[in-house]
Formats: sequence, structure tokens, C-alpha cells
Amino acid sequence: MKRMMMMAMMAAATMTAFAQADVVKNAKKLLDKGDVEEAIKAVQPALNAGTNEEKASAWNLLSTAYYQTFADIQAKKIENQVKQTNVPVDEPTMHASIVSAFEAALKCDEYDNMPNEKGKVKPKYRAESQKIYQNGRLQCINAGQYEYNQKNYPAAFKAFALYVESGDAPLFTGIDMSQDQFKTEVAYFASLAAYQSKDYPNVIKFAQIAAQDESKAKDVTEILVFSKRETMKTHQDTLEYIDMLKDASAKFPQDQRYSAWIGDYYLNSGNNEELLKWAEGEIAKNPDDKFGYTYKGEALRLSGKFDEAVECYKKAFEIDPTYIAAAYQAGVSLNSKAIGLKDQLADKKTGMLTKANADKIKVILTDAKTYLEKVRELDPNHETVDWRYALYQMYYSLGESDKASEIEALLGNN
Repeated sequence: MKRMMMMAMMAAATMTAFAQADVVKNAKKLLDKGDVEEAIKAVQPALNAGTNEEKASAWNLLSTAYYQTFADIQAKKIENQVKQTNVPVDEPTMHASIVSAFEAALKCDEYDNMPNEKGKVKPKYRAESQKIYQNGRLQCINAGQYEYNQKNYPAAFKAFALYVESGDAPLFTGIDMSQDQFKTEVAYFASLAAYQSKDYPNVIKFAQIAAQDESKAKDVTEILVFSKRETMKTHQDTLEYIDMLKDASAKFPQDQRYSAWIGDYYLNSGNNEELLKWAEGEIAKNPDDKFGYTYKGEALRLSGKFDEAVECYKKAFEIDPTYIAAAYQAGVSLNSKAIGLKDQLADKKTGMLTKANADKIKVILTDAKTYLEKVRELDPNHETVDWRYALYQMYYSLGESDKASEIEALLGNN
């Protein structure tokens, strides 16, 4: 009985082996006839069944089929360029095929270098795959660029990541892959594609690879900061984010966005003392830090110190005469000062002002108007700040009715 069972098991194994071989043979026949799509479908059952040799054979055929698809479409594209024609080509399929072909080649190499039934490793496909994919690997960059431009970020990431990670693949054993001039650049774009897909672990992974190139440090820092900001959940995350911003600001002082983001954090947290302390520290490090003066102004304004706040805004606008936010805050803060002074100087019974006191108010409002008019000049379509109501209020308070009517008409276009 045991002998019969063993014979039955051996027979079943033999039939399975023949079945696997038949699947690959059938797929190859289809491929040889040019029926590539059917060959790809036909070989699927053999990819993860049978011996290591059979799996390697199946994956090799799959790689060949996808590569043939890629090569055929690429040939048509090149022919267009040579003949200066515009015959439509299936670029999405071309780029997807080279990625699938390379993935299959790597899988083939994995099984091709596993022990066979006799316990020996006798690779059949590596040499040929090396010839094809030393150049074919570069096509993954083109595939990634194409998909990224199409905003298909997961596919772009897949292509870029495949290029970066395959440099260390066993497939290229015996070939010096250390002088890869594209690796860090492609790693950065892999990180960027991962960011667009909200795949933050891969953002970090590939950004760290890109950071091996010092010239990428600024770009890498930026994307890591963005990722941290979007994934903050705990108080500790917030502290780490602020530390990242401070490090980035120190490393890249010319990029003042980091200072602005730190200021935004302190401002939004409502901690005026910490905001003022930080802003004064920034000004001490760089007397021409427009953000430092602006955020100092914010801290002072929120503390009711309008005169000091206005001087800070004016200083920031003096440093950068195109800095709309500073000019706007100077204007609205001067208006707040005028309102406060009017309430203070008005007759307690009648609410009226003496001519001398009215003139004091007018001087402040005129100063405010100057800054708000500058804002209008810099931002005519009120895209950065909506200056319309504040400027209308200035004209109305100063009795400039024609100008007030003009702005009122703009307000009616909301």
C-alpha cells in the first residue's frame, strides 16, 4: 500500500511538472506568434508553481513578453522622430511594460539562482538579463517622469523606486553599479511622488537616499518638513516639527519660509511671549529679517501695543517694499490706533472731537491710507490679502467720498 501511495505521489508530481512545462511552452508559442497579451495571460499559472527552475522559466517568459511590448512601441516612437511623423503610439502601455518587464526579470533572477532539484545553482538567464536591463533599467526613469507628469503618482513612485532599489539587486552581480549618476536625483523624485501619494514612510526612505548628495539637501529638507507637518498627531510631533524648522532655518537662512512657518506656529498657538522672544532672537541674528519684524509686530499688536507694532511692520516693509502682508498690517494697525485714539479723545457726552483732536486722528488715518493704497497697488486683485473693506473704511473716515464709492463698488463684486 505504501509503495502504491508513493508511486501515486510521484506520478502526480510528474504530471504537475509536465503541466507547468506545458503552460510555459504554450505561452511561448503564443509569444512567438506575436500574440503577446495572450502569452502574458497564459503564463500566469506557472509563475508561482513548480520547481525553482520552472518558476524562473515562467518569469523569464513574462519578462520577455513585457519587454517585447515595450520595444515594439518604443520602435514606433523612434520611427516617428526619425521620419518626423505623428503616428499615435500607446505611451502608457510602453512605460508600464518596461516596469513590468524589469520586475519580472528580477523575479526570474531570484528563482534562477535558487538550488534546483539536485541542490545545485545553475543560473540560465542572468547574463542575458544583465545585457537587457543595464539599459532597460534607465527606461524606468522615463516611465516615472511620464507617470509623474500625468499625475499618476503611485505609478511614478513605482518606476522611480524600482530604478533606485534595483541598483543593489543580485541581478547585477559582477557589474560596478556604484557610479550611478542618477540615483540620488531619482530617489528625490521617488520621495516627491510618494509625498503626492501621501505615502509618508517612503517619503522619508527615499529622501534619505537623495540626501546622500549634498546638492539635494535643500530639496530633501523641504519635503521632509512638509511631510512632518502633514503627519503631526501628538505634542511630541509638534515639538519635533518646530525643531526641524529651526534646523532648516539655520542651514538655509536665505530661505525665509522656515522662519515664517515657525512664526505661524507661535502665532496660532496664542503664545505671544514665546512669539515675541523668538522674533527678537531672529532679528538679533539678522537685522534685515522681514519675518522677524513682522512677527514681532504681531506679538505687540496682540498685546495692544499698536505704536510699537506699527514700527515693526513699517520696518519689515522698508526691508522688502514688495512685502504685502507687512504693509497691510501697518495699515490696519494704524486704523486700530486711530479708532482707539478717537474713543479716548472724544467728548464723553457728545462723542464729538475738537478740530485739533480730529486733525490728530486724520494724520494717523492718512498714514494708514498710504500703506493700504500701496497694498492695492501691489495686489490689485486682492489675492494675497483682501484690502478692500479696510481701504474703504479709510476713505470714508477721511471724507474722500468718491474714492470710497469706488471701493464700495468693488466690494459689491464679492
